[in-house]
Amino acid sequence: MSHKRAFDRTEEDFGNVLNMEHINLTVPDQQVAALFYVSGLGFTRDPFIDFGTFNMWINVGEQQFHLPKRDAQKFRGHIGVVVPDLDDLKRRLDFIDRPMQGTEFSREEKNDHIALRCPWGNDIRAYGPGFGTSLGIPFASLDVPRDTADGITRFYNDLLETPAATRDDDGGKRAEVTMGANQRLIFKETDDEIPDYDGHHLAIYVANFSGPHAALEERGLITEESDQHQYRFQDIVDPSSGERLTEIEHEVRSLHHPMFKRNLVNRNPAQSFRNYTQGHDVFVP
Repeated sequence: MSHKRAFDRTEEDFGNVLNMEHINLTVPDQQVAALFYVSGLGFTRDPFIDFGTFNMWINVGEQQFHLPKRDAQKFRGHIGVVVPDLDDLKRRLDFIDRPMQGTEFSREEKNDHIALRCPWGNDIRAYGPGFGTSLGIPFASLDVPRDTADGITRFYNDLLETPAATRDDDGGKRAEVTMGANQRLIFKETDDEIPDYDGHHLAIYVANFSGPHAALEERGLITEESDQHQYRFQDIVDPSSGERLTEIEHEVRSLHHPMFKRNLVNRNPAQSFRNYTQGHDVFVP
């Protein structure tokens, strides 16, 4: 008989959340936002939706930043992005250095990424291809108070029906929530003061739409019945005690939502007037 091969089949499982589709951060200046996210980071302004001066959708692989025009919001933690090439990114950042003067923009090269501050102080960390993608938003990490990670893990396991686990190692204690195949939403415990929540949100697609809705509604956590395909909640509570642990608005979408699997246009940021090559306009993973 041949030797029986052993595999951890759980590594192939998907949870209920299939994709963290966008992160919404309001900005006061669309021109400065375009300079940072498009000219600097090399992402693509969506050519079809919200292309005026009141909102800006920025495509990042299969994810987006939504940037409506209002007072600046600040993400309470940091956001990880993957770009096709870090050296190309450095050249683009050189280009925007001078026009970014007078904003909160900054950059610092680390061992495996470039740490950035957006013009309004959001912490964005750019990595080269990895995390299962060559362009995208593979994770977002939020700061939360001490002794909340275990309850947050229970919240996502029990109410959102998606795999979550509490980790405690050199990276600190945190709840890591699986978002589809290659994304994570992380809640990292900290002793630092956490700013008041200012309303920024993220959007997720879920396979079981009604189950989490019923569990959230039972606890009075639904904040908006948007339409047939979408609802929202904000508070994250410990299912065992009902204690509120943190807050981040979730825009929850069903797989019947008309924008599910919408094809996002992504340009090749290495193309320029000086090195233009026909047929290379579109980013190819």
